[in-house]
Amino acid sequence: MVQPTNKIQMKYDRDADVLYCSFGDPQEAISIETEKGIIVRKNPENDQVVGVTIANFFQRFADRPDQAVNVCLEEEAVA
Repeated sequence: MVQPTNKIQMKYDRDADVLYCSFGDPQEAISIETEKGIIVRKNPENDQVVGVTIANFFQRFADRPDQAVNVCLEEEAVA
């Protein structure tokens, strides 16, 4: 579940090509890589998603400029 908030903070690091998103004010959290280059940050006390980090952000959009980049908030099952 995503933390309820009326504020999303986003910061893009052009040199590293990384987008950082925080739902509400940034806070300490555990990081879980849900797929390659997608890191979901969760509050360890209540398991709510408090942020998302997307590596190679520009590259993901450049490869498919007319499509959305989907972010899975849960770990993908490994078969």
